[in-house]
Amino acid sequence: MPTSTSESLPLIIAGPILRHCDIQHFTLWFVSSTLLAELNLTLQGANFSRQLTGDEVHTIQLGKHAYQYLINVKAEVLLPAEIEVKYQLCDAISGNVFAQIEGLCYTDIHAVDNTILPLPSVIVKPTINDLLHGSCRQPHHDSADALVAADIRLQQMPSLDERPALLMLSGDQVYVDDVAGPMLYAIGKVIDLLGLPNETFLSANISNSRELGYQPEDMYQRHIDLLPRTEYPAKTALHNWYVNHAVFTSTSAENHLVSASEVMALYLLSWSPELWQQISIPRDVEGLTAEYLTRWQHEWDNLRVFKAGLSKVRRLMAHLPTYMMFDDHDVTDDWNLTAKWEEAAYGHTFSKRIIGNALIGYTLFQGLGNNPQCMIANLSVPLAGYFNSPSMQTQDDLITALLKYEQWHYTLATSPKLVVLDTRTRRWRSESNLAKPSGLMDWEALMEFQHELVGQDKVIIVSPAPMYGVKVIETIQRIATMCGASLMVDAENWMAHPGTANTLLSIFMHRKTPQQFVILSGDVHYSFAYEVGIRFRHGGPKIYQITCSGLKNQFPEKLLSCFDKLNAWLYGYYSPLNFFTKRKRMTIRGCKPNNARDKRLVNHSGIGMVSFAENGAPSKIAVLHSDMTETQFVPPKHD
Repeated sequence: MPTSTSESLPLIIAGPILRHCDIQHFTLWFVSSTLLAELNLTLQGANFSRQLTGDEVHTIQLGKHAYQYLINVKAEVLLPAEIEVKYQLCDAISGNVFAQIEGLCYTDIHAVDNTILPLPSVIVKPTINDLLHGSCRQPHHDSADALVAADIRLQQMPSLDERPALLMLSGDQVYVDDVAGPMLYAIGKVIDLLGLPNETFLSANISNSRELGYQPEDMYQRHIDLLPRTEYPAKTALHNWYVNHAVFTSTSAENHLVSASEVMALYLLSWSPELWQQISIPRDVEGLTAEYLTRWQHEWDNLRVFKAGLSKVRRLMAHLPTYMMFDDHDVTDDWNLTAKWEEAAYGHTFSKRIIGNALIGYTLFQGLGNNPQCMIANLSVPLAGYFNSPSMQTQDDLITALLKYEQWHYTLATSPKLVVLDTRTRRWRSESNLAKPSGLMDWEALMEFQHELVGQDKVIIVSPAPMYGVKVIETIQRIATMCGASLMVDAENWMAHPGTANTLLSIFMHRKTPQQFVILSGDVHYSFAYEVGIRFRHGGPKIYQITCSGLKNQFPEKLLSCFDKLNAWLYGYYSPLNFFTKRKRMTIRGCKPNNARDKRLVNHSGIGMVSFAENGAPSKIAVLHSDMTETQFVPPKHD
């Protein structure tokens, strides 16, 4: 392939992605290679067609040839419920800005003749009868991409009425801390192609981002000579000792992203195929050891399959309102896991910058679309300050604003009400030992959560980490924590911190809470479903823990099979060991995948599909796997 230049770039280089859409809002995200002017939005079926105002078009120049657009239109009644609304965006020069995107629509049957271009569409569903959910999408993983399977399923639906209400991505949409060698090579090419900004570093082995290497010989080395390290104490029941820890604890941090431009390039390469078509990545390279060359080629093969499915992923997200929430890998592994980690990470200038750059990426590519009014009102000034005039000071000011921001969580006014939790930035820090895992939410955050439940009879909760996890794994994490190795085993679960655990369980047991809770989670790289009840109470709330992970990731197969059997033996429904856990006042029964007798955990990449009955209880819990097979979780039989 010849060397690409900015002149060869298509108009749209990422998106369109539907974001917050309901009866009163239409939100659309995309990135263009040139600045657009006089944007006109047409919503066919909603009686809306006019030129957009400056308040409705939020524009950020990411680089010399990259402009991010967030279209956010609000009206008392904007989109009709349960009706297909086709959308078209035109500018004064290019006309229909999405016209050149091949395969953007599901079918051409809506076109009257070949001269009429089919348009993408949205269907607003205030009542959630069906939704898709998933997490953990790692581009170079061996498994296939379940978002591609979801797109194929939508294409096969005989009726638009069967389209899910929304797509919920509950964490690890990108892996900033675990990047393949060929992907990092591609990131370097994209930075140059789009003219993404350079930045200056302090307290680092390099002075600016121009010194970051992107040739094969530079790969798999960042954990050795670039990422910061620090000393802090690890405490066990016997004694303390000081450990020289890497601040960034991922076991795959060899290519951990550092600069804001790297993070932005990763997002662009994760969601759209255009930039992949502009660059060429060699499979056979020089400068690597035999071990790393084998790894490079394996990752190259997996990325080739990944990028082949991106046009389908884009089509899916152009037709389903898509909502997102961060987990750790969107920023870095073990993000805010312990108070001691926070001291080390935010106390070092360079590591604070790396964390802040990942948060900049999340804000731009994920956060803004979830709750546009709130985030734009609070963050538009520091965002504009940096992107309009990039400098060390404006970048630090933006990072400071993001680290102080406490409105990452949000709710949707649907039925059931959907409550999306931030379990990363408002932690309940351990008071007995700063090296112990922090609670996933502090007291104030939990009280705000409880307030959102008041007056609701049914609710869907999105918690990146399962509220009710596999108990034997949580026990192993607790033992590791006692040995001072909480970072080694990612010992973060809702039961790890007594304050968070007890407060959460009290919320569920309160007599004024909703009667139907459905909890959607990811994080763990396997899937399961639990029915949870209150012991010794008739008619108490019914809780369903539904976990689907990952979209493109899996747990080690042999290890998970062992955990599945151990959990059944030690913490099965009738086990007396349950009375020695924090969840002793609750009954937990696992649903059977495809009615399997002795299996509760599913280790196959996929996307979750949940259907809801009128009372808010799930009528169907299933996982659509990346190979188009399906696992349905069968509820347990009750005595």
